[in-house]
Amino acid sequence: MRMYDIIEKKKHGEVLSKEEIAFAVDGYVKEKIPDYQMSALLMAIYFKGMTDKELLDLTNCMAESGDMVDLSEIKGIKVDKHSTGGVGDKTTLVVAPLVAACGGKVAKMSGRGLGFTGGTVDKLESIPGFQTAIPEKVFFQNVNQSGVSVIGQSANIAPADKRIYALRDVTATIDSIPLIAASIMSKKLAAGSDKIVLDVTVGSGAFMKTKEEAVKLAEKMVAIGEGAGRETIAILTNMDVPLGVAVGNDIEMIEAIETLKGFGPEDFQEICEIFAVNMLVLGEIGDYKQCQKLVKEAIENGSALEKFAEMVKMQGGDESYIYHPEKFKKAPFQKNLTVPKMGYIQHMDTEMCGKASVILGAGRETKDSIIDSTAGIRFFKKTGCKVEKGEVLATLYSSSEKKLEEALSYLKSAYTFSDTQPENMKNVLAMVTKDGVTTY
Repeated sequence: MRMYDIIEKKKHGEVLSKEEIAFAVDGYVKEKIPDYQMSALLMAIYFKGMTDKELLDLTNCMAESGDMVDLSEIKGIKVDKHSTGGVGDKTTLVVAPLVAACGGKVAKMSGRGLGFTGGTVDKLESIPGFQTAIPEKVFFQNVNQSGVSVIGQSANIAPADKRIYALRDVTATIDSIPLIAASIMSKKLAAGSDKIVLDVTVGSGAFMKTKEEAVKLAEKMVAIGEGAGRETIAILTNMDVPLGVAVGNDIEMIEAIETLKGFGPEDFQEICEIFAVNMLVLGEIGDYKQCQKLVKEAIENGSALEKFAEMVKMQGGDESYIYHPEKFKKAPFQKNLTVPKMGYIQHMDTEMCGKASVILGAGRETKDSIIDSTAGIRFFKKTGCKVEKGEVLATLYSSSEKKLEEALSYLKSAYTFSDTQPENMKNVLAMVTKDGVTTY
């Protein structure tokens, strides 16, 4: 078998066999196939696409290139949740303990943030003592005992994806829907959960800018999950505006705690509850209405917050921060962005908002960048709000006055104002299952 022939075959839009895909992936991971040949194959896939069968074979090969986590020691149905990322996306911090408080099982591996997409692991590590690297045996014990544990992703999960992604990044093949789907789902399959709920974000702060693109990606990922024997659903959520009102590690932790108490921002509260309900349904805890009731009760009676504190304590963190979020550090410098003229906020460039938070120190420019956990932005007015001249739109926080000034001028350009109120945006846009697409 020759890589040249595989490239030639895909160049003409022909279907690759499982053996051919395995030859390409395994050979590249073992450095038997050079970058230039894998680049040529990726470009051929970019233009010619892949069938669902090809895509499943590719995803399985990438998943099996490293550790395949076996969660069978954990009792019950394990349901994973994955988001394609966005600005202010802290849903795991709420959804994981909320599902566990209702009787579900969440054994979750999360990543660190890069660029304007925040990482769950970074946020959790803003709690003093919290350990995201714990032995596998302890991870299993924690989930069996309390129903939830969130840890950092193993370095050897889907190493083929790491190599291929790095190549895609420099060969203009990042925005290939089949390759995005394989990248995400290879890590989900390797992580070992029985069922998967996907949060596919849509809009200016998401990788998929349009609903049509997001539906295509969701359909591919659902097909991969179902083909691998993992019941999978995808929920499309709005990322044309920052999620919630907080962007930044410490302030997002505080917002998550407020949401577990039932008084989080309306958009964030709604999305968290919808994901928790769907995870519980997949976990066979009850039907949709029963699970809705369980979620509401867990928030109202405080058990969801207690579950979060329990998880923090079991992983070495100071759980008093969950009950007293005022203990989180405060940034030494802050500055307000005010409204330049009366009217309505017509649009927010959410990616630009995220980039402003990175300038402040809340995100990483490179893998080696150090996060400032106190840095971030709190939004007081978002798209659709009527505003008066001089009102505070947002407060920026940082440990550096210089960064504060730079980010402020950047954030100003993220807002567009008009004299007429824009249409209200729905928080949840659609759901994709093996049976098709439901639009809301």
